[in-house]
Amino acid sequence: MSTTHLSEQEIIRREKLAALANLGIDAYPAALYPVNSTSIFIKENFKGEPFDYPQGVKELFADVCIAGRIMSVRDMGKANFAVIQDAVGKIQFYIKQDDICPGEDKTLYQTVWKKLIDIGDIIGIKGYVFTTKTGETSIHVKEFTILTKSLRPLPIVKEKDGEAFDEVTDPEFRYRQRYADLIVNPGVKETFIKRTKMMNAIREFLNERGALEVDTPVLQSIPGGAAARPFTTHHNALDVPMYMRIANELYLKRLIVGGFEWVYEFSRNFRNEGMDRTHNPEFTVLEFYVAYKDYEWMMQITEQLLEKVALATNGTSKVLVGDKEIDFKAPYKRITMYDSIKEFTGFDISEMSEDGIRNVCGELKIHADEKWGKGKLIDEIFGSKCEGNYIQPTFITDYPVEMSPLTKKHRSKPGLVERFELMCNGKEIANAYSELNDPIEQRERFEEQTKLMERGDDEAMFIDHDFLRALEYGMPPTSGIGLGIDRIAMLLTNQHSIQDVLFFPMMRPEHFE
Repeated sequence: MSTTHLSEQEIIRREKLAALANLGIDAYPAALYPVNSTSIFIKENFKGEPFDYPQGVKELFADVCIAGRIMSVRDMGKANFAVIQDAVGKIQFYIKQDDICPGEDKTLYQTVWKKLIDIGDIIGIKGYVFTTKTGETSIHVKEFTILTKSLRPLPIVKEKDGEAFDEVTDPEFRYRQRYADLIVNPGVKETFIKRTKMMNAIREFLNERGALEVDTPVLQSIPGGAAARPFTTHHNALDVPMYMRIANELYLKRLIVGGFEWVYEFSRNFRNEGMDRTHNPEFTVLEFYVAYKDYEWMMQITEQLLEKVALATNGTSKVLVGDKEIDFKAPYKRITMYDSIKEFTGFDISEMSEDGIRNVCGELKIHADEKWGKGKLIDEIFGSKCEGNYIQPTFITDYPVEMSPLTKKHRSKPGLVERFELMCNGKEIANAYSELNDPIEQRERFEEQTKLMERGDDEAMFIDHDFLRALEYGMPPTSGIGLGIDRIAMLLTNQHSIQDVLFFPMMRPEHFE
């Protein structure tokens, strides 16, 4: 690599790499390193001096070997205190010239350790655990090994009394260089560990009840299952257009047709739409479908699931989101969509035509595109005037049929469907139906979507003829749901932006010289 665009520090580190090579030291060894402990285990379990422990226990502290990244060094001449960070935390270590170099040759300490090692380098250390005069559990190093030379300086993060201040907060840096963000920002790892705990708790909840986890296609010939603009591509061998999936709903329903009674999938979905603090073009949704159930049953199981997930992730059903406390303990409030709109706007739109609802949008100063049909207009009113008011988990139920082309008509309320969305902290986190299983009516609903597409609505659904064929074989009464995993993770980890719960959120491409 050319050094033309390297910083002074990067050039110096490359010079140090060359100096190590001249000493015969491989800065990137391939050998196995015998790690036998971690920083957290040592700090949580060491309660005295290693040689005070009985046989079989003292070995845990008398001969430790850990590996990690050097995060700070305090130079004291012939001895140094430094901090090493492994996968689970940090621990101080003490390194002394005469321990590292017991003979006449002091090169390993005076040249390698003092001059050629940098903050950010990954090393292995062996030694014993002790307590300093200030009471800090530390490792007295008897041997160290260079495992990886870092050629780029870490951003500097200052710490005092175990608390970080002057953290690296620039989003552009943090989201582009998540690897560096994870190294220098305390707490970032914990967010993603909690996300994994959340997903594991969901799997456990569903598996205990007999659900089957499945995989369905990501690359699809028809982007079905949701009203959204897809990403398009081309399959060269078949010479046909293809789409990244916007939802996995129609494939999971095919499996219900095939005889499975409860299936679920953590679906990576892609929608070619806007980006903001709650939207990323690539996102994760949990969808599951259960035969012989309806949306009333689905509300109950959703409450139970989210309460369990909150407990598994945080140890309590209550979570702090900004300055608000949200409680996921069941049961949750329920209100119909029309009642919600009436409550927050004063307008009863339940009997209005499309033109009437468009006029309401005008009075409320809500944009109403000419391409939009009745369902989209109602959705826009709810999103603008109602959605943000629901902080505690709340089921919004009984949607207009125009908004829900895949949903069964309400058994007792004409013009409505058996659907709910779960709102929390002012945003939708789940969407569920009693699924439409009448193939003739489903075809009619698809044809209505085609008319919207012809009017210019680029989020209208395609007709999926194979899905209609599947329904003609017969799908039992079914309820299905999609839960936004990223948004739920935001709530359970108290993160303001979806980018903070995605390891690698979408960013504009960088231009490297």
